[in-house]
Amino acid sequence: MSDLSTQPAETRCGSATTSRPVRELHPAREVPLGGIRGVRVDRVLPQRTLPTVGAWCFLDQFGPQRIPMTVLPHPHIGLQTVTWPISGEIRHRDSVGSDVLVRPGQLNLMTAGRGVSHSEVSPEGGEALHGLQLWVALPADRARIDPGFEQHLDLPRHETGPLRATVLMGDLAGVRSPATTHSPLLGAELSLAPGRAELPVREDFEHAVLVVSGEVEVDGVRVTPGPLLYLGTGRSGLEFRGAAEGTRLLLLGGEPFPDDLVMWWNFVGRDHAEIEAARADWEDHHGRFGVVAGHGTDRIPAPELPGVRLRPRRRS
Repeated sequence: MSDLSTQPAETRCGSATTSRPVRELHPAREVPLGGIRGVRVDRVLPQRTLPTVGAWCFLDQFGPQRIPMTVLPHPHIGLQTVTWPISGEIRHRDSVGSDVLVRPGQLNLMTAGRGVSHSEVSPEGGEALHGLQLWVALPADRARIDPGFEQHLDLPRHETGPLRATVLMGDLAGVRSPATTHSPLLGAELSLAPGRAELPVREDFEHAVLVVSGEVEVDGVRVTPGPLLYLGTGRSGLEFRGAAEGTRLLLLGGEPFPDDLVMWWNFVGRDHAEIEAARADWEDHHGRFGVVAGHGTDRIPAPELPGVRLRPRRRS
């Protein structure tokens, strides 16, 4: 998905400093996405004081909505996009030749590397669209790899008591996703019935939880839909207490990301010059971004860069 703001804010993402367990609730902010006919999303990453959780650097929740999504071709560099629909379908087309329907329960992973472009369009009259869009920052030695796309239709699961986990990326409790990762990280959707469950996790990972529906107590903190609960590092397990049927949440984790990042529009880079060059290449129709079939000359133009140099910002 694209950040369709015509005046995107600079997001300066520094390397991690937290090295202990914490319990921090970070509120979502409502972000209007011009170009999707008034659609708004709830954005919980990046935060001013929490730019990343492991390599996870962006997390939007969109819907439920019956407004069709129409996101024309747009570019990415330096990241992987993770699309996780909860309801509804999205047609994904990209410059490496992919043309697939994105459906609930299926992981759709696009690696931008040195440059890719893609579009996302939902069918008219379909089920209400609801889902999560995430970005994973690529480490410096992988940031310019060739672009690619993979779709995983059958993901592994782990069950313990009232908790059922679908492992999107990385591994959880000895269960590993087939999705390609470039740094140590974890992404899992958890479904929780009333009751108590524990999950073993890596102590060197930082973790965060986003509740999509219902409510849950995580490590003694009650969490409802909206904010992101950041848990820091230093835990060998997480305790979940479900209070209602239908509780659904996203668990993210990873080694604290070592690199300073600059995020602007749809680009993840290391400095101003890299972002500036990517913007210029997109506007000049440079071959690094390829062509998305089926849209003719339609595409999303890049916004103007701000009048200051983009710089990384370290986490508070």
